[in-house]
Amino acid sequence: MTSLVSRRDFLQRSGRLLAGTAAASVLGRSALAAESRPPLTLASGDATLRHVQAPDCWAALKAIGAEGIEANISLDLSFPRLFHPTRKYSAATPEDVAALKAAMQASGCKITAFLMSNQFDARPEEEVTWVIQAAQAAQALGVPAIRIDVVNRKPNAGNFLQATVETLKKILAGSESTGLVFGVENHGRTSNDPEFLDALFAGVGSPRLGLTLDTGNFYWFGHPLSKLYDLYAKYARRVFHTHCKSIKYPADQRDVQRPMGWKYGEFNCPIDQGDIDFRRVVKILRDAGYHNDLCIENESLGKLPEGDRQAALAKEIQYLKDCRAEA
Repeated sequence: MTSLVSRRDFLQRSGRLLAGTAAASVLGRSALAAESRPPLTLASGDATLRHVQAPDCWAALKAIGAEGIEANISLDLSFPRLFHPTRKYSAATPEDVAALKAAMQASGCKITAFLMSNQFDARPEEEVTWVIQAAQAAQALGVPAIRIDVVNRKPNAGNFLQATVETLKKILAGSESTGLVFGVENHGRTSNDPEFLDALFAGVGSPRLGLTLDTGNFYWFGHPLSKLYDLYAKYARRVFHTHCKSIKYPADQRDVQRPMGWKYGEFNCPIDQGDIDFRRVVKILRDAGYHNDLCIENESLGKLPEGDRQAALAKEIQYLKDCRAEA
């Protein structure tokens, strides 16, 4: 793997001001909440954009009215889902970083977060190196946050929580100069559990570790609808990035504790049709000083004819635009 760690000077010089801004945004959120803030960026996950008919990922964003993108980053620091007819995007070298930055600027769009599919339980040392490299790349590109994934694939193999705490402490120490913030996604059977999240945040003890709030995942986990807003409010000051998705359950199943994942494939839906009130969600986040993105992650598109999927995504972005205007 080409190492960005060995190019520390380049990345620190190119991103020092951005790092200072990121650190200020984390530590000064309560102050920002009292001021006039820039609007939240309407974004899409890069995987979702494959449903849009467009020559490249930047044109796809514009086709649905989005302004930013969540970009999957691989172990080799490439971006396999940022598509373009003639180029591949990467952050493995200073030249790659400059090319991607130029493409972002030309499009008028931004990367609002990197998405990392981590395996902290399987390869902790490799993960530490990878996440630090990704943070250096994010600093250079002006990307404000990184989504990380905390999944326990071996529930009987030891103290997963403590091992994850130690790994994240190494990542935070090694990336301190970047000022980057990391959002653990509430995801699967582990990090959708508030008790686990509370213990993780307390164990790491850093304001740079927070949440990638997936609105639908808490609902998928079985939490009743009325409890969702309490959870959103509880973690709002720790939210650094979002995944906006929803579910439309039968009326008698909305406000009860359901089994984890109960009939998700049947009832998942676009956010403008689901049970979750995003006007309320956005207001909760804004009142807590949140100022990054509202990123759609529609997992129900497979139910629609291929020709209808782009319009469905555009409707979601418009819905979030309306919510943003009212917050």
